[in-house]
Order: sequence, then C-alpha cells, then structure tokens
Amino acid sequence: MKDALLKDGAKRRRDEAPADSGRDASLPVEMRVAAADWDAIGAALDADGFAVMTGLLDAGECAAGAALYGDDGRFRRHIHMAQHGYGRGEYKYFAAPLPGLVAALRAALYPALADVANRWNEGLNDPVRFPPRLDSFLARCHDAGQTRPTPLLLKYGPGDYNCLHQDLYGEHVFPLQAAILLSEPERDFTGGAFVLTEQRPRMQSRATVVPLRRGDAVIFAVRHRPVQGAQRRHRVNLRHGVSTVQSGERYTLGVIFHDAK
Repeated sequence: MKDALLKDGAKRRRDEAPADSGRDASLPVEMRVAAADWDAIGAALDADGFAVMTGLLDAGECAAGAALYGDDGRFRRHIHMAQHGYGRGEYKYFAAPLPGLVAALRAALYPALADVANRWNEGLNDPVRFPPRLDSFLARCHDAGQTRPTPLLLKYGPGDYNCLHQDLYGEHVFPLQAAILLSEPERDFTGGAFVLTEQRPRMQSRATVVPLRRGDAVIFAVRHRPVQGAQRRHRVNLRHGVSTVQSGERYTLGVIFHDAK
C-alpha cells in the first residue's frame, strides 16, 4: 500500500509539472539542475543577459515554497516595498539555515553559473574570479562581513509592482541570480510580468518581458554583462523588476548567491 501511494504521488507530481518541462520532476532538484542544457543556457546568457529554465520546480514544490511565506520563523527580515520607494508589494529574506529546497537550488545552480561569471569577468577585464563551489564563495563574502542570507520570497497582490533595480548587498557581488515563479499566470494572478532593461553605451534602454509559467526559473545578470561591440566589448548595465499585478497573488522565490552586510 505504501509503495502504491509513493508511485501515485510521483505520478501526480509529473502530471502537475508544466507541459513544456524537459525535466523529470520526480528527480531531486540537484539532478534536475545537473541535467539542464548548460551550453544552451550559457549561450542565452551571453546573447541576451538572461535564460529561462522551464519547469525547474513542480507544482507541489511551488505550493510548498509559497506556503513558507506565512511562517515568520523562517525569515530574518520583512520588507514593505512602498516604505522604501521600491514599488508596492512585500518580500521576506530567509534566515539561516535556509529551507532545504532553497539551499539545494542555491548550491546546485552556482557551479555552472560560476563558469559563466568567470567568462564574463574575463571579457570585461575584471580580475575577480569565482571559486567552483558556493561554500567557498560564501566564505569570501563572510570574511568581508557579508554574513546575512539573501534568498527571499516575494509576494504581490493587485496593484503591486517592483521598480527596476539591481540586487547589490556589499563589496562581493556574484554576477548572476535566479527568480523562480511559484504561482500560475492567468490562474493565480494576472499582469505581473518579469521585466529586464538593458542600457548599452550611447543607446536608449531596451526592455524585455520574459514570459514565465509556474515552476520556471529565469537566470539573469545582477548588474552588468559583456557585449561585443564593433571594436571592443562593452560593459552593459541591466536592471530587473515586475510590472503591475492586475489581480490575484503572485509569489516568487529569489535566489541570490552573494550574502549581505
């Protein structure tokens, strides 16, 4: 009977995963991350400054992640955006130790992204290089006084939005981060699109709306990336935000790799 229930639960998780997911949602998240097409992700990041991983989390994981918002013991700080001029809505920073899924995602995504980050810094003639493991990079942050965890949960309701911004928390900044949508567009909420803007030298800003479904992750540049110009590489600045939510509630998990002072 127990085996039957386990099989039924695994089937239900697969059935609830996004239809375009190329990942087996019954696998541990570390294996899903490892199985991703990192050559394609790296190419998209180089070309556009962002890449989408479809169906990284299944429906049950998304629901469980969003449900954490009501457990204040999981968090170290609660921010109301309007009080700081950040927009409207709210978010909470997780306290240490991070929830298991959040910690697993952070550790699993980091190594492949460190390769991209090192390539970007090389292209920008930036001497900073990132170690292959997250714990080594976090030790660097902690030695500089950046000891507070930065992964967070964001909650938006009708009329809420997030102004364009960059997530910088101290001297040490990892150049990439991830946001995972935990709610289903057009069912749980309407509006609330993820938006990126890019400012190239001597050009007007370009905006990109990134379509996401529940469980999708968007990986994107925190602050800047290299772009090849006619004669040399340029340092291109990026910002991200969320457009106004029209109805319902929108939950997002933010995975930032550097800690905060």
